[in-house]
Amino acid sequence: MSNPVFNNSAVFGDPRNRRGGAATQQSPAYGTAPQGQSGAPAYGTPPQNAQWGQYGAQTADAATLDAMYQAPAATTADTKRLTYDDVVIKTGGLLALLVVVAAGSWMLTPQVPALWIIGAVVGLVLGLVNAFKRNPSPALIVAYTVAQGLFLGGISLAFAGMTVANGANLTDIVFQAVLATIATFAAALFLFRSGKVRVTPKFTRWLLIAMVGYLAFSLVNVVLVWTGVLGGWGMRGGTIGVVVGLFAVGLAAASLIVDFDSIKRGVEGGVPAKFAWSAAFGLLVTLIWLYLEFLRLFAILQSSD
Repeated sequence: MSNPVFNNSAVFGDPRNRRGGAATQQSPAYGTAPQGQSGAPAYGTPPQNAQWGQYGAQTADAATLDAMYQAPAATTADTKRLTYDDVVIKTGGLLALLVVVAAGSWMLTPQVPALWIIGAVVGLVLGLVNAFKRNPSPALIVAYTVAQGLFLGGISLAFAGMTVANGANLTDIVFQAVLATIATFAAALFLFRSGKVRVTPKFTRWLLIAMVGYLAFSLVNVVLVWTGVLGGWGMRGGTIGVVVGLFAVGLAAASLIVDFDSIKRGVEGGVPAKFAWSAAFGLLVTLIWLYLEFLRLFAILQSSD
């Protein structure tokens, strides 16, 4: 059974499966006149008053052929195909919007404490919707970015408030998490471009298993903390918490490398340019996850001092 996403896609689908397509219409037998054109001349004969050699398209002259040959080849931008520039521009725009909204949420959360919770819920819903859409929706992706900005501003303020009691400035932990996220992104991109890390089926399988295990661990830890069985960071406190945090950062970095590989295959495969929004959305999701892991890790380190 073929993948229904590709099978039903207007881009990747088989033309023979499309309703009303040319492939579903029955053609007349070879050499016979089409229906409704019984008066047409016999196959292979020129029209009336036409000489042999005059029937059909005119042959291009040498100058036209030379101009066509010398013309530059069409680029991916000319053919409306995905390019790296498209991905960079859209990702940069979404990141800029995310930072602006997060800064606003940072300032408004003390007056509206529920703001970042609303952003978390809306961001989760829009994230799932965007992840399962066959075609990207720029409006929904921008709305997801705004919701995540509200969430990040509030939760960053909450983590920063935990470290103030230990003598840190309010913005120290956020600044450290941002720098660590940028450095990790650059390192992952360098490793991918250099070929030192390759995305193989074994690599992808290992990453999937590790992410499922980490997700299960995180859910159990949240339940134990919320039910009061464990206090503080739960199973993520102390040395174990630091080890788990470093492991989570490694998973997020590996996910970035998989994202880079997916974008590379999309560009080389010539997918439509509109899927630059999907690539930017995927990178944004991973970068937000990476930032949150660094934020939590630095908060744990600061609280253990």
